[in-house]
Amino acid sequence: MNALTRLCRHLWLDADDARKTLGEAAITHLEQRIRDSENRHLGEICICVEASLPLADVWRIVLGAETVDSAVHQRALALFGELRVWDTELNNGVLIYVQLAEHRIEIVADRGLAAKTRCASWQTTLDEAGEDFRARRYEAGLQRAVDAVGSALETCFPALSADGDVRTDGRDQLPNRPTFR
Repeated sequence: MNALTRLCRHLWLDADDARKTLGEAAITHLEQRIRDSENRHLGEICICVEASLPLADVWRIVLGAETVDSAVHQRALALFGELRVWDTELNNGVLIYVQLAEHRIEIVADRGLAAKTRCASWQTTLDEAGEDFRARRYEAGLQRAVDAVGSALETCFPALSADGDVRTDGRDQLPNRPTFR
């Protein structure tokens, strides 16, 4: 994408565009999918769809000082902190970040989950969801990401204890409804 097109895209899009891109039905489906997933594990899944990067980040990309991948990753890390995804009792929050203008997705896992999984294990999910986003199948890409994250959390932080009791420590510490920026 050329510099002028990239700049215009980021200046043009806002949170309302991100919300409209998914649509209310898809937002409700994703919220329910997160809720269903979190009933099977003790982790927290948070989705943030951001229409455009902050202007300073876009300028660094346009000027060649930073790659798109690096800028999107750094923004995901910043939002991980800003949205307090790190602030869960078991340090097992996960942010699924969508950068709409760049058609990119990032998964950022807190240290409790990151210590038990390898970042490379997310790459297939990111690649497949990225294909969905480039084809403008945002709901399908996000469902794929929620399912992959949920599966990892079920393995590492199951909702059932060894004796079969349902554990409820730290339940629903983050909103299930996707956030739009």
